[in-house]
Amino acid sequence: MTVKILLILLTLLTGVFPGRPREIFVKDGEIVALYCPRYRGYDHGDAKLTWTSYTTQVMDLTNNVPSAEQRQMGMLIHERSLVILSASVNHQGNYSCTQRNASAWFRLTVVTTQSREYKERFQYPATRYTNEAFTLHCPDVNVPAENIPNITSNGIIWHKEGKPSPVDSYFTSVEEKDRGVYTCTRSYLCYGRIHNMTFAVVLDIQPKHKSGQSVIVSPRKSGVFHVDLGSPKVIDCKAVLYSDFDEVFWLSGKSLVETDNSLPVFSNYTREKNDGEINMTASLVFKKVSEEDLSKNYTCKLESVSGHSSFVTINLAQKLSFFSLSLTLGIVCVVVVTVVAVVVYMKLKMDTSDGTSYDAFLTCYKSNTDAGLHENDRKGQENVLEKSFGYSLCLDRNV
Repeated sequence: MTVKILLILLTLLTGVFPGRPREIFVKDGEIVALYCPRYRGYDHGDAKLTWTSYTTQVMDLTNNVPSAEQRQMGMLIHERSLVILSASVNHQGNYSCTQRNASAWFRLTVVTTQSREYKERFQYPATRYTNEAFTLHCPDVNVPAENIPNITSNGIIWHKEGKPSPVDSYFTSVEEKDRGVYTCTRSYLCYGRIHNMTFAVVLDIQPKHKSGQSVIVSPRKSGVFHVDLGSPKVIDCKAVLYSDFDEVFWLSGKSLVETDNSLPVFSNYTREKNDGEINMTASLVFKKVSEEDLSKNYTCKLESVSGHSSFVTINLAQKLSFFSLSLTLGIVCVVVVTVVAVVVYMKLKMDTSDGTSYDAFLTCYKSNTDAGLHENDRKGQENVLEKSFGYSLCLDRNV
């Protein structure tokens, strides 16, 4: 109890939380739900779940049936959800849920339609091309649990700015006139009153460009990537897509590579639109390449709504060390020198018609001048080549 009081005082006085709180945004006057997660590795059993509010007043919220104080604050609790029926500035602040030795923290911010946070948090862009079929989807961020007693969902109603009457969320073929801001309203009936959640979808209509078939552009074919053990490595799989619903992802064997960057091997994705095309990159990230990674197959797979799919499978192999590389180059050099020597020898070697082989052919011609080679000089040259160097000479004594 002493520890809890200290945490409450610390939170109220400094705003410091034991752990990073989850940011929750809600529009003024609308309903919002905070959900207490279950943490892996914690045996909660039947331990009581306690919600604590650190707003205008500190209070514990533990009952499934709202107390008078909770009703006055417009809050109710069911199972793991804390629901605020009509958010106001009085609800803005910090909340926590605790069960045994596990806690989660929340920071609730109430915004208005004129605030910057409203456009960032409650407006969702959507781009479509003319003559395409399209269905508007209403976001389900922080939607109250459907099984909470005395709360009933009344469905979703769509409106377009400037038009008071409801509009259909399905378009058989979108056109330029369908461009605009569409508001979806989720309504809930609770204790005899209607409570709403609204979101805006900003629909942009682009001219339909000539489309092609989505394709992986890199790597173009399956192969081996050489890596250093113990070093980081990033392998990018790049694709050109022609639909927002096409996607590229990495598989390890038959399992999807997760995007959790706390894992030793994970993936991340980027998408960029350019003139009707979508350039998507799926990155396979190794924090430190291990020997286990060398034994696995990694597949970059493209899946398209057209039914077309393709994939590229890669393997990792360890790079040769400097010693191994030097040894290999040395062996190659010896082989090359040997081959060159044999070729030179075969080129220079001479065969005669009687089957005798010679190393060199030496011929002499008559000369009527003093500049010619004298007999003693010729004899001396033959002796040096035959006796000193061991050449087998083919002599043409044309003298």
